Amino acid sequence: MKIIACYSNKGGVGKTATSVNLAYALAEAGKRVLLCDLDPQGASSFYFRVKPSRKLTDEQFFKDEDRFVKSIRGSNYDDLDILPANMSFRNFDVFLSRMKNSRSRLKKSLKAVKKDYDVILLDCPPNISTLSESVFKASDVVLVPVIPTTLSQRTFEQLVDFFKANDIPLKKLAAFFSMVQNVKSLHGELMDEMTSQYKKQFLSAYVPFTSDVERMGVHRAPVLASAPGCAASKAYQDLYREMRKKVALK
Repeated sequence: MKIIACYSNKGGVGKTATSVNLAYALAEAGKRVLLCDLDPQGASSFYFRVKPSRKLTDEQFFKDEDRFVKSIRGSNYDDLDILPANMSFRNFDVFLSRMKNSRSRLKKSLKAVKKDYDVILLDCPPNISTLSESVFKASDVVLVPVIPTTLSQRTFEQLVDFFKANDIPLKKLAAFFSMVQNVKSLHGELMDEMTSQYKKQFLSAYVPFTSDVERMGVHRAPVLASAPGCAASKAYQDLYREMRKKVALK
C-alpha cells in the first residue's frame, strides 16, 4: 500500500482538484483507491457526491479503528472509495496534542485498511500543524501544487525549510506547477527559477489554468471524467504517470 498526500501550506493552489483527479486516474488504471478527505471543508467529498461523515467525529478518527472503517463510503466509480470529512476535523490538532506519539497516529489509523487498498490519497488542509507532521510521517510522497507566483514560491521555501528543520526526508517532496498561465512572463520566469533551484523536488508535469477545472464544482466529478479531452485532463494524466513512477506503483 502506498500513501500519497496532496498537500500545500498555501490555500487556493489546486490541491483538492489534484487529489480528486489523481484518485480517479489511479482507480481507472485498476488500483484500489481510498481518498481520505482530511480538510474540514470537505471539498473532495463534495466532488464525489459523498455526504460528511456523522460517525467519525472527535478523537474517534485516531482511536476507533472499527468506526474508521465503517465510515468509508463508495463513490460512483469502481475501485474508488471516500473517507468523507466533517467539521470536527478542524480540531485534529487539539486531539493529536493530547496523544502520545502524535506524529505516528495517522499512519496507525490508516493501517486498519492496509489490506483493502493499493493507494491511499490524503487531501490535506492548507497549514503546517501537528496534523501536517503526522501526514508527512505517514506518506510515501507529499505531492505539492505550486502556483508560479512569488507568494507560492515563498511558501514552498518555508515548507522545504520545515522538512529540513524536522529531519523529514526531502525526497518525499514532489512539487509541480499548478494553475499555470503561459501568457504571463512571470510564470515562465519563476518556473525556470524554481526548477533550477529544486531540481530533485519538481516534477515535469504541470497543470494549466483552465475553466474546465473550475467547472468540477458544477459537474461534481473529476475533470478526467467530465472533460477527458481538455488540456487539464491531459495534464492530470501526465501527473498521474509521473507519480506512479515516483511511488514505484506496479
